[in-house]
Amino acid sequence: MIVPRPRLLFWVGAAGLPLATLAAAGPAVESTVAAIAGLFIVMVLADAAWARRRLAGLAVGLPPVVRLIRDRAGSFDVELRNPAGRALGVRIGIAFPPGIETPHPDIAVDLPRGAPAVRLAWPCRPRRRGSFRIEGCRIECASLLGFWAARRAAPASMEIRVHPDLRAEGRAMAAVFLRRSPAGTHAHRQVGKGREFEKLREYISGDGLDEIHWKATAKRGRLVTKVFQVERTQEVYVALDASRLSARPSGDPPSPALERYVTAALSLAIAAQHQGDHFGLLTFSDRMIGFVRAGGGRGHFALCRDALLALEPRLVAPDFEEAAIFVRRRLRRRALIVVLTDLDDPVLAEDFTRASDLLRRQHLILVCMPRPEGARPLFAGTEPSHIDDLYRALAGHIAWHHLRERQRQLGRQGIGLSLLDQAFAAGVVSDYLAMKQRQAL
Repeated sequence: MIVPRPRLLFWVGAAGLPLATLAAAGPAVESTVAAIAGLFIVMVLADAAWARRRLAGLAVGLPPVVRLIRDRAGSFDVELRNPAGRALGVRIGIAFPPGIETPHPDIAVDLPRGAPAVRLAWPCRPRRRGSFRIEGCRIECASLLGFWAARRAAPASMEIRVHPDLRAEGRAMAAVFLRRSPAGTHAHRQVGKGREFEKLREYISGDGLDEIHWKATAKRGRLVTKVFQVERTQEVYVALDASRLSARPSGDPPSPALERYVTAALSLAIAAQHQGDHFGLLTFSDRMIGFVRAGGGRGHFALCRDALLALEPRLVAPDFEEAAIFVRRRLRRRALIVVLTDLDDPVLAEDFTRASDLLRRQHLILVCMPRPEGARPLFAGTEPSHIDDLYRALAGHIAWHHLRERQRQLGRQGIGLSLLDQAFAAGVVSDYLAMKQRQAL
């Protein structure tokens, strides 16, 4: 495809009017004018014929996968290959999908003579989490005389994977780790004695009868005691609700609650790896969406991160019973299951309570939900200055009272319910570390 450039339009306008004026002067100059006009047309047509050939051999290379962070400036490399090594001025254009912003819809590149390829960094900023594809781009080159621009599509394929920004709650997360880290200055007494068998030793006065190993005692003829240690590796699963409840706006600035769930799940995966535990993931709505069995290491974290990459809220009611049946069938070993959902709906909260009966005897369940806006005790905030503020405070107090009742109801069944504020991910990690300290699992 060739298109006229401003130079051609300029010369047509600059030469056309004088030549037309000369042609009208008389038949004596008509032949001269016709010869000049014909020569100009031949030059333009010859320039157009050679314009396409200047793009011959040019190719564009894009990386197959680029990982970026939401709302953080990034870039990716674009390679323009010029096997012939000709000196050219080329313009590259890429059509970015919605959700990816760039300050440059096209970039001009000068190819030096003798260089087989030129590499440049293309800046962009993603605004949404997810997976985006770029299929092909377009290159343009000016003709030899500059009258035309030759354009063609260049085959190229690239996937942009946009992950959540885990630094958004970085300060709160740092405070949690500094407060809980066993290597820090704030030491905590370990509660309990552990359940994992470590070794046998001679009986010491004060050991309980339940700690005596009777078979070893009978074999050796003297009392032998079992020594236990804190479990080194435990399994932690995040059950992430991607139903219509996760589409509600939450946080400041407001965004779907699912975005906070994803950030919290990945933050908990990092914390579990730091504690030596195995991390697993399951996502559900009205049916099971995905499942990643608990594991550890960088490769496993990347697997969990990619499993959450394209997760979007679904406008359906959650099926807690389906998720509970799936967990009961798949997980044989006792695990901590952190459920990220919203239980302010009384009907859905009852469904969750019934479904949790299938799991609470085998697994430890913790529900983490964002605190609804305004849900707090009546006089916990500022004093109302208007009657409307008083009514809003009363509505928030009623919502807070219902949540407290639900918290006590689940607590009687051995299920924890945590109402978290703005630092949602840090709150989830803090609850997990508190359970580790108490050896609740």
